[in-house]
Amino acid sequence: MAGKFDPNNAQNLMEIEKQFAVKAVEQAQTYWNLLEKINPKDLKLTKYDDEIFEHMMKTFPELSEAPYDKLVQLDEDWMKSAEGKTKWRNFIESYKDKVKDYNFGSLIRTDARDEYGEKNTIFVTRIQFYAFEIARNRLGLNEKAHQIAVEEAVKEKAKKEKEAAKAAKAEARKNGNGKAS
Repeated sequence: MAGKFDPNNAQNLMEIEKQFAVKAVEQAQTYWNLLEKINPKDLKLTKYDDEIFEHMMKTFPELSEAPYDKLVQLDEDWMKSAEGKTKWRNFIESYKDKVKDYNFGSLIRTDARDEYGEKNTIFVTRIQFYAFEIARNRLGLNEKAHQIAVEEAVKEKAKKEKEAAKAAKAEARKNGNGKAS
């Protein structure tokens, strides 16, 4: 029988890390798809959105200062500073019994005006993701990302339609329906 799991002495198993990474990427893709389809101001991420938003603005008053530069462009160094770590740890743990997977890893865009990408993505906890994205959505800071996502979807749809038409033409030629008389 296996003993009690001790996360402090657990090995970093590559397969487990890959599974967490896959889950984080899937969540990021899902969120990007939501930004494409729903106006960010109308987007509700959890049943606790109001509470999370108010709690974050109270805990981190520097984030509530217009024009909200610290929400638009996340400062990872500020978040990981000694003071930042302590404040974030307390914030995160307060959702332990409320938000499912509150401390799971999630990918977030460091710049709200751009899409997910290698240089525009950091790893945060799920509740931090919710806190930042709820604030960005409510304050209109994800409008540019919404526009980018919509434009990408239009381009992707046109590309697929063009490929389908090309495939249909090739199939017609193959079946002899496309020969000139």
